[in-house]
Amino acid sequence: MSHLSLGLEADSWEIIEGLKIGQSNVQRPDKHEGFMLKKRKWPLKGWHKRFFVLDNGILKYSKSPIDIQKGKLHGSIDVGLSVMSIKKRARRIDLDTEEHIYHLKVKSQEIFDAWVSKLRHHRLYRQNEIVRSPREATMRTFPPPAPSSLPWQPVAPSNSSNSSLPASYSNGQSKVVAWLQESEEMDKCAEELARCQSNLTELSRLLQSLEILQRTQSAPNFTDMQVPLSASMSPVRLHSSNPNLCAELVDFQPPVSRLTDSVECASDYIKLQEEFCTIAQKVHSLLKSAFNTVAIEKEKIKQILSDQEQSDQSAQINSLRKSLSQALSQNAELRTRLNRIHSESVLTEQVVSVNIISTPDEVDELHVMGIPLTQQASNESRLSMSESVSEFFDAQEVLLSASSSENEGSDDESYVSDVSDNISEDNASVTDNVSRQMANGDFAGSAFRNGRRTCLPAPCPDTSNINLWNILRNNIGKDLSKVSMPVELNEPLNTLQRMCEELEYSELLDKAAETEDPFERMVLVAAFAVSGYSSTYYRAGSKPFNPLLGETYECIREDKGFCFFSEQVSHHPPISACHCESKNFTFWQDVRWKNKFWGKSMEILPIGTVNLMIPRFGDHYEWNKVTTCVHNILSGRRWIEHYGEITIRNTKSSACLCKLTFVKGNYWSSNVNEVQGFVMDQEGKVIHRLFGKWHEGLYCGVPPSAKCIWRPGSMPTDYELYYGFTRFAIELNELCPELKDVLPRTDARFRPDQRHLEEGNLELASSEKQRIEDMQRARRKWNEENNIKLEPRFFKKVVDANHRERWVSNNMYWELRKNPGFINMESTVNLW
Repeated sequence: MSHLSLGLEADSWEIIEGLKIGQSNVQRPDKHEGFMLKKRKWPLKGWHKRFFVLDNGILKYSKSPIDIQKGKLHGSIDVGLSVMSIKKRARRIDLDTEEHIYHLKVKSQEIFDAWVSKLRHHRLYRQNEIVRSPREATMRTFPPPAPSSLPWQPVAPSNSSNSSLPASYSNGQSKVVAWLQESEEMDKCAEELARCQSNLTELSRLLQSLEILQRTQSAPNFTDMQVPLSASMSPVRLHSSNPNLCAELVDFQPPVSRLTDSVECASDYIKLQEEFCTIAQKVHSLLKSAFNTVAIEKEKIKQILSDQEQSDQSAQINSLRKSLSQALSQNAELRTRLNRIHSESVLTEQVVSVNIISTPDEVDELHVMGIPLTQQASNESRLSMSESVSEFFDAQEVLLSASSSENEGSDDESYVSDVSDNISEDNASVTDNVSRQMANGDFAGSAFRNGRRTCLPAPCPDTSNINLWNILRNNIGKDLSKVSMPVELNEPLNTLQRMCEELEYSELLDKAAETEDPFERMVLVAAFAVSGYSSTYYRAGSKPFNPLLGETYECIREDKGFCFFSEQVSHHPPISACHCESKNFTFWQDVRWKNKFWGKSMEILPIGTVNLMIPRFGDHYEWNKVTTCVHNILSGRRWIEHYGEITIRNTKSSACLCKLTFVKGNYWSSNVNEVQGFVMDQEGKVIHRLFGKWHEGLYCGVPPSAKCIWRPGSMPTDYELYYGFTRFAIELNELCPELKDVLPRTDARFRPDQRHLEEGNLELASSEKQRIEDMQRARRKWNEENNIKLEPRFFKKVVDANHRERWVSNNMYWELRKNPGFINMESTVNLW
């Protein structure tokens, strides 16, 4: 029995303990170095050998010892501020630093034991060093930037620079250059921004010091000590990098002899806060001054340009008026004909107005139309690299502005499934059938007579009182799909509905079905693949419900022209399958989700393939999904990141291929959420380049002449209070009276715990969730004891040429819905 226990312990993840209360005077450890295997960050395929140096609690690594000596570092990890976990049998060491998760592996047991021992010692030493002198420790870890690295440097005006100006500069441009050279205000603005940068660096150091005090035992329990603190001070939350310390401090009562030290620590914390506020006010004042300066100088340059434009354009306008006057007389007959056509048929007002200009006054309107529409777009865009280039784009160049990792399934990207032909043929016939039924109104009860809702019934609950560490501490490195979570951490949607959410921008596929050029068609498909991630940007604070085996979801959208259904086809492992049909496309996928918690972050690893068929061109596209990571699970502001590589290929043609890279960054970096990609032909020549951010938009081409392919719609009012849902997400769980009689009882809209959460009844939601989970466990046990295997009702399993199991529609859902309906299912299905 003991051998079995030891075996299980070696095969599971173990959290390495940190500095305990009262532990001090940790001896300085010896420097340790050597090679280890490190998992690639992205696209997260395989391991590579790296040379590591562990010194004073900081783990640095590079390709070789020579690179370390030259200072060519690939990364640096503060092990004192990281959650460390090990898996003895696999000889794995994982370090979760919030921004990154480092997966390390050692080949021999002896070297593994040595690294674990050294990392333990260095981690304790580093944490003790931080406790004793948090400011000094922070300064050594985060040195101030060199002056040359400051982004704003004052540039002294040069009196001799006029000679270098191009001869083609117009008089107006020369005035602008003169203004730039003579304006002392802009030099002052640059100096202010430089000082602001310096202050921001200091703020960063103070933030690190405040965080360090929160992460270590120096952060006292202010409530227990009853120290009168400022009312504006936020509650101190211990960081998860030292989980044992967090757990012990819950019931810790400080001895009287140590109360003075704790009060001094509290005083240091308050001083840091006050210093932080003072510098923050300076930053605000400097930025305000810089903004006012820029605004004033902007008006100066606008006046210069205005004066020049008036003189240059007056002659052009007079010439244009004369030309238009001649055109009006020539178009008299055309105007009469168009007016007659307009009265006899339904023509849009815009078509007529394009061809008829009735008065010379409309020259002014043409002049306005000639102004780039970037000023209109800039009001809606967000500040980022991808959005900033949009100011160069003409609105007519937008192809479509929509309305609203570690990928184990993508290792082999070259296969073409043997079952693709049969699936495509079946889907084509079903798509035609469903399209006819939608046109004939055969889907009774699918319409929302009073329009779709624009707000959820109740806001999301407060989760600040939930101790996630107590729930997750024993599940490091495990699949969290098997871990029961408090209902407050859920959002009132489940995974089956989340799959439907990926179709929010299905207009991109409709556009692709109308695009003759295969390379432009691939660009639109790529934009659709990226758009499916946009709704997750504000959703890091909650998780969808896990569907029950046999649970379904249906979504018919006449406004978008598609019919969607999904089903949970497997419970362990959890696999969700979906199928969507439209007159322009057929979309289906089956995805297995693996959720792993690493101490501070949670990785979501999708395994499966997304399929898209466009019947008009005989296209069948396939692509994989990227890894998703939710950072700061236990403390701080949670944020979500997607990283890895997507490969989109048309299995029916080798004419083009698309690769998209979701760049792995960090919360404060400029490339956070960035997407880069290209479409190339079969010879490998790049035809189109793609770039953007998955939460802001995707562009095709090279700035400034790139075209916006897609950008997400605006968020609804008070979206922060309602789970960060988009307008489309708000509508997914709505259950109107017309749908109650036609949906199967397995539909997610009937799930009581999810419905109670949506309505804000947490007590009922929690009790119903527990009851449903108990029912599921009992049902599964009974089926196993009686050797009963439940089969999905609306999907079937097929095996491709590479022996991969895939789930595709069995074409029964819409037929059964139409005749005789889902009445016959009611007696055999009782999920809740």
